[in-house]
Amino acid sequence: MSGSPLVLQPGNGDNISEVILLSHPTANQNVRQAALALAEAGLLEEFWTCINWQQGGFLDRFSGYSPRLQKELRRRSFPAELTPFIRTHPWREWGRHFTARLGLGQLMRNEGGAFGMDSVYFSLDRRVARRLSSCRTLQAVYAYDNGALQTFRAAKKLGLKCIYEHPVVYWRKVREYQLEEAELNPAWAPTLGALRDSDEKLAQKDEELAMADVVITPSLFSKESLAHAPGLSARIEIVPYGAPPLGQEAAPNDNGRLRVLFVGSLSQAKGLGYLLEAAASLDRQIDLTLVGQRVSALIPKQTDLDQHRWIPSLPHTDLVMEMSRQDVLVLPSLHEGLPLVIPEAMAQGLTVIATPHAAGPSLIDDGVDGFIVPIRSAPAIAEKLELLLRDPARLHEMRAAARRKAAAMTWETYRQRLAEVAREVVPPSVKEITHGKSG
Repeated sequence: MSGSPLVLQPGNGDNISEVILLSHPTANQNVRQAALALAEAGLLEEFWTCINWQQGGFLDRFSGYSPRLQKELRRRSFPAELTPFIRTHPWREWGRHFTARLGLGQLMRNEGGAFGMDSVYFSLDRRVARRLSSCRTLQAVYAYDNGALQTFRAAKKLGLKCIYEHPVVYWRKVREYQLEEAELNPAWAPTLGALRDSDEKLAQKDEELAMADVVITPSLFSKESLAHAPGLSARIEIVPYGAPPLGQEAAPNDNGRLRVLFVGSLSQAKGLGYLLEAAASLDRQIDLTLVGQRVSALIPKQTDLDQHRWIPSLPHTDLVMEMSRQDVLVLPSLHEGLPLVIPEAMAQGLTVIATPHAAGPSLIDDGVDGFIVPIRSAPAIAEKLELLLRDPARLHEMRAAARRKAAAMTWETYRQRLAEVAREVVPPSVKEITHGKSG
């Protein structure tokens, strides 16, 4: 087909194509891809977040005195395609960053800390709710778990549709798993943060769900957990996240040891204790790298961390480089929606060992491009690591299969599927007319 580009013409009345407002305070990779999906589909009116860092601007050049700081700040830059849509509400998120650097942890605690993550979410939610009445062409809002309450309340008063992304596991199931874990392993209880959520916060999450017209989740496990949500009447759509472009294949390890990576907060919700137990049983046959922040000063003990390579934080570009130097990613989580780190690791050619509760079955063909192990099973983790240690050819085959799987899980596919769901919620308000068609 040839001819001039598609021309978007207004439909009846004053309607135009951009009809959805999307908001998220930190805008990680899946959120950016959602915004791009709506923009590409001609559905995005505004994209609200906290910080839009101008890469190449004066402050960016000034931050170059600290390459690490500059990399962190550049994580908050956005593709040029989103520039016309971005609106920011930055002050509380900047306060969170500065408070962390000053060591003022009391101000960063959730549910009460002026610069805690909950406060950042709620502040943006309130700002977006105030904005809705000024956007006369809006037909829907798109918001995320724990950051949608005020937006949805305002949207309902205005007759707008509510699209709710629930990228995690429903809180009642999370609490169930964490209560069990606290009883099984009391020493790790300080790392189980969901047990400290207030009844008010949890009730707000249920209210968000009850107001949704459609709920989007990344995995079957996340969807199934929502069966326990009271008042939820919306249909639930599974839209799995994508993988980044393939990286270069890593060179074989010349010391005969297996290079094993863990990425995530150092908590028992991520199953870290079981991985450390498995590593101890292998008696230094593996090189274990842990990338993640402590959530408790008590556990894991510093002596346990000293036995391995621990990196508290890495900018995303550095994390990808670190992945390219590893053989295996182990993520023995008790509950996760769909950790982005899994498709990212597969794109770098890592064999992934994950649990069914970390979206393993949604991403991994067991025994082909990775392994699925039960939750709370250090022996199962050790067994799979030993298998890969004994059979380097199997490891090589599985790493190649992981790359092939990642190549098929593109972000483009994710964006196309998400746009389809959005169009079902918001019927098209424009007509696409092609002029000069031929062929």
